[in-house]
Amino acid sequence: MHIVYAHEPFPAQFSQSLFLAGPSPRGTGHPDWRVEALALLAARGYDGVVFTPLPRDGVFPADYDAQVAWEQAAMERSDQLLFWVPRDLAVLPGFTTNVEWGRWEKSGQVVLGFPPEAPKMRYLAWHARRWRAPVASTLAETIDAALARLGPPALRTGAECAVPLDVWRSPPFQGWLAAQRAAGNRLDGARLEWSWRVGARRHLLVFWALQVDVHVTAEGRNKTTELVIGRPDVAAVVLYERGAPSLHATRVVLVREFRACARTADGSVHELPGGSTFDDGTPLPVVAAEELAEELGWHVAPGRLEPVATRQVAATLSAHQAAVFRVGLSPEEMDDFAGRTGPYGLQGSSEITWPEVRTVGALLATAEVDWANLGMILAALDPG
Repeated sequence: MHIVYAHEPFPAQFSQSLFLAGPSPRGTGHPDWRVEALALLAARGYDGVVFTPLPRDGVFPADYDAQVAWEQAAMERSDQLLFWVPRDLAVLPGFTTNVEWGRWEKSGQVVLGFPPEAPKMRYLAWHARRWRAPVASTLAETIDAALARLGPPALRTGAECAVPLDVWRSPPFQGWLAAQRAAGNRLDGARLEWSWRVGARRHLLVFWALQVDVHVTAEGRNKTTELVIGRPDVAAVVLYERGAPSLHATRVVLVREFRACARTADGSVHELPGGSTFDDGTPLPVVAAEELAEELGWHVAPGRLEPVATRQVAATLSAHQAAVFRVGLSPEEMDDFAGRTGPYGLQGSSEITWPEVRTVGALLATAEVDWANLGMILAALDPG
């Protein structure tokens, strides 16, 4: 276990990291709970980095700004923030801790613990439950919850240490980083701006946004104002009618679904059937076939899906990619889709989809289908 005290340099690399957040004693009148926390971590065999905001000698420097800046930087390099709040309004009020908790409460990287007798904790606990953060009543339970949420370690070096573990492990991030390295570029800085998680424990990472500092080798400069957004990669399927007399006359199958981002006349998106999975080991043709069953009620063997290509969907906005497949349908099969009224989808999770059959010419003549879906359709129908 590598303990890093306030104002000490950060390690050049590590595989997992914790920050011990909570009220700190100012003098000798109250014991430092972090001593016990470090002993508990050692007893559990934790071998990662632990950031503690107390100086090694226990004497806080006169430079308050430097103290706050170090703590902020350490928090941003921590995979989990362990909040233990043994609040004592007389000697350990924890006012700063309240603010820190509010800044990190919905990050998906926090655990909250406090003794049952600690005053003024109901508000923090309410927000912890709201964001599905673990809440514990002993320091040992708090540590166990934080360790459980860390997951498998992953070695990161330099600026990579500022990328939280769950973002680091995500395939879109790894794909983006690999592409930057292949171009000869270097990650010189990163900060997680926000993330969006789902699931009963908010343990499934859907969206993340990193502000990054990238050295652009070919231009001999650093670009520090970029935001990289990621989400799971997508599999999309173009179901088209074989033998149509022209590209414009070719019928394709879409799904209509309400999405809050839509700027269409009906407030819905009109897009190809498709989606993603949180199981990184599922082959993309299987994902595509599962989405066809879910969104259209059509069951097809993955082997019938012909791969077209894989590209980014919106390269200036998001790092994720879409793998496009196509399936040629007979006129009778297309007529079957035209007669389906729906709804389909996972109605329990508010995903409700409605089948639509349109010609390519009709899609080009309206603004209902976005550029990304038009591009995927035209690529799939390219006779070359």
